[in-house]
Amino acid sequence: MQVELLNEQGLASSKVDVPDTVFGREYNESLVHQVVVAYQANARQGTRAQKDREQVKHSTKKPFKQKGTGRARAGMTSSPLWRGGGRIFPNMPDENFTQKINKKMYRAGMASIFSQLAREGRLAVVDSLKVDSPKTKVLADKFKAMNLELRAGDCRRSRRKPVPGVPQLWSTSWWLSRVTPILFRWCTTRKCWSPRPPWTNSRRCSHDCTAKFDEGRLMQVLVAPIVSEKATMVSEKSNSVTFKVLQDATKPEIKAAVELMFKVEVKAVSVLNTKGKAKRFGKSMGRRDNVRKAYVTLKPGQELNLSGEAA
Repeated sequence: MQVELLNEQGLASSKVDVPDTVFGREYNESLVHQVVVAYQANARQGTRAQKDREQVKHSTKKPFKQKGTGRARAGMTSSPLWRGGGRIFPNMPDENFTQKINKKMYRAGMASIFSQLAREGRLAVVDSLKVDSPKTKVLADKFKAMNLELRAGDCRRSRRKPVPGVPQLWSTSWWLSRVTPILFRWCTTRKCWSPRPPWTNSRRCSHDCTAKFDEGRLMQVLVAPIVSEKATMVSEKSNSVTFKVLQDATKPEIKAAVELMFKVEVKAVSVLNTKGKAKRFGKSMGRRDNVRKAYVTLKPGQELNLSGEAA
C-alpha cells in the first residue's frame, strides 16, 4: 500500500510504502470500542472520595427518645438515612478503574483506526514536521501553511496529567477521535519534544538519550537488591536480577544505573509496582509503603553478583 508524502508546503512530493497490516485492515468497531473504553477508564485519576458514617462529624447522642414521638427510631444522626450522614459504600481514592488490554488487541485496534483514517483520506504523511516551540498556535499555523485544515474540536486536552505547551491533536469523529495517538512525546531526559511514529507502540524518543543521565541521580535509583525465592527462580531461569528502585525511576534510568554500577550490559528491564498492604495498628488503620521492583535481564554471557563483580 502506498500513500502520498507531503513536503513542508503541503504538496505531494512522492509516495511512501506503508504496511498493509497497519493501514489495510478492516474496521473492527467492537474492538475499537473496547480500546476506547479501556483508554478512558485508564485515564481516570480516581481522586473522588466520600465519607462513611465513621468519618462524618456528627454527635453520637440519640436525637430523640425511642418511643412516643411518632417518628422512626434513630440512634444517631450519622446514619446513612439522614441528610448529611455517611454513605454506606463510599467512593474511595484508592479505587482502581484500570482495564487491561492485551498487546495484540491494542495493536489490532490501532491498526483498524489507522486503516479507516487512510480510507477516508484523513491521514496525512509528512516528510518532516519542525516547530520552533511546543505551542498549539505555532503547530496550527504550521498546519495551515501546509494546507491541512483543522476543524473545530480537533485540538483538545487529554485527560492525562497536563504538560504545559503540549500540542495534543485529536480527530473529530466519535470513535476515532478518542484513541488517535499524540503526535509528540515529551523526552524527560533532554526536556524536549520528540516526534513519535503513529504505527509504533514504542515510548522511546527519536534520539539517543541513554548517555544523558546524571550520575548522581543514577546512584540513587537502585535502592536495594531483592533476594527471595521468586527472585532466585527468575534469576536462574532468565539470567536476571531483581532490584528495589525509586518510585519515580524509569526503565532507561534503571538500565543506565545497573550498567554504571555493575559494569554489565543490560538486555531488558521490566518494572512491577506492588501496592502496600493495609495494616491495623491498634484502633487505627495504616498502610505499608508501596514497592517498585525492577527485573533486569542481562545479555548472554553477562553475569552479575551483589559484590559488584561482572563476569
